[in-house]
Amino acid sequence: MLDKNNKIQNEEKAVLVGLIHKEQTETLVKEYLGELAFLAETAGAIAVKTFMQKLPKPDSKTFVGKGKLEEIKEYVVAKGISLVIFDDELTGSQIGNISDVLGVKTIDRSDLILDIFAGRAKTAQAKVQVELAQYQYILPRLKGMWKHLERQGGGIGSRGPGETEIETDRRIVKDKISLLRKRLTEIDKQATTQRKERGEYIRLALVGYTNVGKSTLMNLLTKADVFAENKLFATLDTTTRKVVYEQTPFLLSDTVGFIRKLPHHLVESFKSTLDEVREADCLLHVVDISHPGYEDQMGVVNKTLQELKCFDKPTITIFNKMDLYESNTFDPWLDNEVKQEMLTQLESRWQQATNNSAIFVAATERKNIDGLRNTILSRVKKLYEERYPYLTKFY
Repeated sequence: MLDKNNKIQNEEKAVLVGLIHKEQTETLVKEYLGELAFLAETAGAIAVKTFMQKLPKPDSKTFVGKGKLEEIKEYVVAKGISLVIFDDELTGSQIGNISDVLGVKTIDRSDLILDIFAGRAKTAQAKVQVELAQYQYILPRLKGMWKHLERQGGGIGSRGPGETEIETDRRIVKDKISLLRKRLTEIDKQATTQRKERGEYIRLALVGYTNVGKSTLMNLLTKADVFAENKLFATLDTTTRKVVYEQTPFLLSDTVGFIRKLPHHLVESFKSTLDEVREADCLLHVVDISHPGYEDQMGVVNKTLQELKCFDKPTITIFNKMDLYESNTFDPWLDNEVKQEMLTQLESRWQQATNNSAIFVAATERKNIDGLRNTILSRVKKLYEERYPYLTKFY
């Protein structure tokens, strides 16, 4: 949604804007803006400056105050900035008002995430899901985004008799949403049929915050060639593989990563993709333990699982990137015995919190991957025994 090719041009310089208010502390906003910078980088832009302001609540017309907006404008003009990204969702009128003052392209976090999804969607299902979410995002913002939409060149047709431009556009967008929903329903039926054809295998699904290493683990556990890179939303389409450990088969699915402030329409559009999570017998919750806010990320994932009514499923919590955790946490001079004691305390804490369902690995270093396989195999066998108590073998 950032240009007609749904991509930010390479090396585009961006300014990030966040608001501190009663529901968002300064520390939290700084963390959000750090994540927003990573999102911008994933989309192909470089965040060169961040602006923050304290207000009781967002300004209804320009989100930030007029003085702050003028300050941003001065910087944008002086440095030749072509893109301003707000961390919170903007209304159509706010986008229009801010763009009028700044004279450059203005988007919010939701718009940026949608653009990344649009660039990474590969299958027909993912493409329809993203397009549907984009039009749902556009619909309530049409009035303030007319010029923004005009630059896209997508979907705006001829006017009907007696209709204004905005009425015509609203009708076209609604028709497009209706068409995409029908197409998505057809694709969902096909996907449901495919899932039913997989038989009665035990199903596991990898879940977690974006960029925690799910796809890397998927490759290690299944020897599949799943795309993995150090960027947000490397995986959009659900990948499912049949795995056999010690003659015990099961299905393992990799799913789209979760993130804070994920656009509501995107969650709605991708619910069919997340059916793999809903239909799984056990979840593998992957956590990047090296991230300073990993517990908050776990909270985001758990909240999303609650929304999907999947939070009570049997879960193995996989704390990944232990190599980075150790290098970030321990000084080189620290005694090995002290280091081991601290690691033991960390593991003990999370074993207690997860009812002894936690395991600690380093996927890129292949550390404790065999231990993870054994943990998965033990859980899969138990699930087969519960489902088919009359069988002696599970294949």
